[in-house]
Formats: sequence, structure tokens, C-alpha cells
Amino acid sequence: MEILTLICIYFLMILNLVKSSPPEDPIKCTSNNNFNCTITNSYGAFPDRSICRAGQAVFPTTEEELIAVVANATMIKRKMKVTTRFSHSIPKLVCPDGEDGLLISTKFLNKILSVDKENMSITVESGVTLKQLISEAAKSGLVLPYAPYWWGLTIGGLIGTGAHGSSLWGLGSSVHDYILQLRIVTPAEAAQNYAQIRTLENGNPELDAARVSLGVLGVISQVTLKVEPVFKRSITLSERNDSELGDETVVFGRKHEFADFTWYPSQRKVVYRIDDRVPANTPGNGLNDFLGFRSTASLVLAILRSSEENQESRNDSGGKCTSAKLTTSTLKIGAYGLTNNGFAFTGYPVVGFHNRVQASGTCLNSLEDARITACPWDSRVKGLFFHQTTFSINLSKVKGFIQDVQKLVALEPKALCVLDLYNGILMRYLTTSNAYLGEQEDALDFDITYYRSKDPMSPRLFEDFLEEVEQLAFFKYGALPHWGKNRNVAFIGAIKKYRNADKFLKVKQRYDKLGLFSSEWTDQVLGLKDGLTIVKEGCALEGLCICSEDIHCAPQKGYFCRPGKIYKDARVCARLSSP
Repeated sequence: MEILTLICIYFLMILNLVKSSPPEDPIKCTSNNNFNCTITNSYGAFPDRSICRAGQAVFPTTEEELIAVVANATMIKRKMKVTTRFSHSIPKLVCPDGEDGLLISTKFLNKILSVDKENMSITVESGVTLKQLISEAAKSGLVLPYAPYWWGLTIGGLIGTGAHGSSLWGLGSSVHDYILQLRIVTPAEAAQNYAQIRTLENGNPELDAARVSLGVLGVISQVTLKVEPVFKRSITLSERNDSELGDETVVFGRKHEFADFTWYPSQRKVVYRIDDRVPANTPGNGLNDFLGFRSTASLVLAILRSSEENQESRNDSGGKCTSAKLTTSTLKIGAYGLTNNGFAFTGYPVVGFHNRVQASGTCLNSLEDARITACPWDSRVKGLFFHQTTFSINLSKVKGFIQDVQKLVALEPKALCVLDLYNGILMRYLTTSNAYLGEQEDALDFDITYYRSKDPMSPRLFEDFLEEVEQLAFFKYGALPHWGKNRNVAFIGAIKKYRNADKFLKVKQRYDKLGLFSSEWTDQVLGLKDGLTIVKEGCALEGLCICSEDIHCAPQKGYFCRPGKIYKDARVCARLSSP
């Protein structure tokens, strides 16, 4: 099976020119008039696997139409939720309460409104994708200095959840910190025709609420962002032993503007991104086409998934680790998708214009049949299905967390091989933000992706190790959750970690007194309502609860609730030969 996996990974690498089917719209309705709808995310499932229903979906094409939509819903006190073209948020941010709710899609609010070279700004509608923004800005010789690495996010969506790149330089790597002006449509009183357009500019404290809004303040219609003249970057990816990683994380981000790390804990390896601006006349026309974001043959995806499911069913940790090494070796050979000229990799450094190397996502590019090729996580095919635990830890505490993870690996070196199958732990830098729900201190973000079973009652191999890592981060080291990712566990008590949470809630009350843009889920996350933890049989397996009884794990399959191995306050589902 491992040889077959290697062949599949190699096949995945050579699919550079194979086009992929873009993800389908996350909204599905039973009538031509967009009534009786359901919505999910691009992965096909929310953390609690619930089905989110709505009475109707609307697709405004202008700000005027958007205002009318919000006004009509406000007049009849109808619950509303904003949705995006690709719906990449893992939690239930897009779920309205009840089955009569209204889904407001920004799919057609996708226009570049202006590019101002003199004032170094670009104004876009909220449904514009990151790919569109990068491309249009580049035509005028401008770039957004920092951004997430994946093209398939909308500007409204990535701002609303605090999405980011990696840097401690300038204003930092969070896109919301580059907002110059934001226009948002909110409910209003009858005297104001039930809807109001608010224009928020730098200096207005309410902008600091809207920078990371979770979609509960209203509908962002337009955003003006600060941009820069285009520049070049020089990138070298250097593999090293992880013995000094704890110390290096504190200083490396000050040395290199676009620094990040990809950590393979079970292999005791880490890939350092040495990445800086260079003069515009430096030779090179490099391109980033990350292998994991390329189109992949659906048959290959099915074989890889079947291999992983087989290893899980047999508790085959050795097979997991062999597959992990094959995966990481293949990525390294392929320079992770970097090329020196857009076609071939000839060696480091890779020098290229910022707009060509800052993000990628070519699996979004065509209209081919998903049964032939797709993005690796496309829910229409048998492909990747995973949990994602993503959090940021203050730089002053990062070393301790890394050392604790290394202690866990020392206890069982095979325990975290599963992470390497998803390209390890991506670690990116963040700076302190003015956003009320943004970063509170300079920090390092950890992005951890790992196997998820299609059966919510089926435990994972080394379930306890991954749960302990999660609880170490959030409860021992006080990590902040990424708002657009994570399982329920990550949000337990999270709102109390934001010193300006009360200011955010006051703006929320002012903008939407009736809570029409809120839901039970967002009220739970914001600490306004109980119920975030769902206690039932098997709840810890999906991160719906922290186990306190064996029944919260899978005792019938040999998994019992036990204390953590190094963090004794943790409660995890451990596989035991006997209870």
C-alpha cells in the first residue's frame, strides 16, 4: 500500500497542467427562486455535522440591492447570515437560526471598484476573491503586502475571520490591519427605512470592531485597503533539525520579513522559510504554485484516502509514518510548488515578484468535471476530510509550548506522523492588532491539520496525543483561536482572552439591536449563551466536548477518558489494552 501511495503522490506532483473543477456553491435550494435552502462549507461538514437550513438565499449584485435585502429582512425581523462564494470557514458562522433564515451571498458583489496609485489604495466589493485582488492590483503595479497563502478566500470572509499571512514587520500579516475604509450595511429603525450604510474610516473606534466581525455586525459591502508598489522577494526553504526551534521562533521573524516554519514533529525536522524583499532588478521570475493547492485526479485522491482509512482501521502507525515520509520527501523534491521561472525549479533562492509568490490555488481554475479532477478537499469526491486546529500563542510563551509537544513526541515518536501527511504544522507570525477580536500580542500561529473519520463515533489513531496538543495550546498556554477554523473545544472561554471584547459587544448591540445577524452558535462563541460544549456519547472524538467520562470517548473500541501524559490537567481519549 505504501508503494501505491508513493505512486499516487508522484502522480499528484505531475498534474501541473491538469485543470480542476472549482468547488460548487455552498448554498443549495430546492426551487428555482432560491427557497428552502441548505448551506455547508467547502469541506461538506461543520464541526457538529449539523445541517444548516434556511428559508431563502439571495444574491445581490450591487450595494443598493444589498441595502434593500437587509431592509426587507429587518422589517419582518428575519434572521440573516452572510455567505461567501467558497465558504471556507469550518465553524458554523454562516448558519442562521431556524429554517426561515435568510442567506445573503456575496458571490456577485465581486467587483474591483477603484485602484488609486496616488494614494496607494484599492477599493473592492466584499465578494472579491484574494486572487482577483492580487491580479488587479498587479496590473497597476501595486500589491497587498501580506495575505493568506490560499487564493480562494473572499475579502469580506478573510477580514471577518481574521485571516493572515506571516510577518512581524510593518503593520503585520493580518489583512484587516490594512483597512483604510469599510462600508457595512446594518439593520436600522423604521425611520431609517430599516437599513443603514455605515462608512467607517481609520480613527473611528467602531472600525476596530468591524475589522474582525464574525459576520455579526451586518454585511460588509466595500473595503478599501492600503497597498504598496510591487516588489520582489527572495525565498529559500531550508530544512533543519527541530532541536533549536523553540529558541529560533522568538527571533527568526525579526530577521526575515516573510518568515514562517513548516514543522514535522515526528521526523524532528522543520523547514525554515528565509524570505525577504530584494531589489527590483534582481534576476528571477519565480512563481508559487503550491502542490497541495493544485488540481488532483479524483482517482488519486480516492486511493490516498482509502490508504489512510486502511491504516487507521488497522492502527498501522508504521504505515502512517512511512506514508508521511514519502509525502514530505515528495514535497521537498518538488520545492513545495516553487519554480524559478514559472515552469521549473532549478534551485534556491527563488526570486520573483510578490504578486506571483504570495498566494496560490490553481485547483480553482476551470470548469472540468469534478469526477476527473478536483481540489483535494472537494466534498463531491472521496478526498481529504480533516479536522483543523489553529491557534496563536504569544511569542513569550511559544518556546514552552514547542518543548511540550517535543516531550510528547519523545514519549511516542510515531504519534504525530499523521500531521506530516497534511504537510506538518504551518507556523506563521502575527503582530498585535487594533481589532477588538484580533491578535492581542505579537504571536506565532500554529495551523494543524489531521485525519477526520467519516464516522463521528470512530476514534483516530493516537487520538489522545492530538487532543493533548489542542488542550495544551488553549488551556495551558492561553492560545487564541482562529475564528474561521477549529473544533468547539477551541472556543471554550475564548472570548475572555480579548481585552476589548466588551467594546465589540457594545458595537454589536448598537448595529444590530435585535440580533438578526447573530445565531445560537455565534452567541455561544461570544459568551452570550451557554451550549458551546455538546456533551453526549462520543463527543470528545469530534471536539464537541472535553471528556470527563469514558462514554465521551469510545470505550467499546478501547478508548477511555484519561489525564494527559505531560499536561495532567488535560482529559483525553486514550487507547488502552484494558481500562
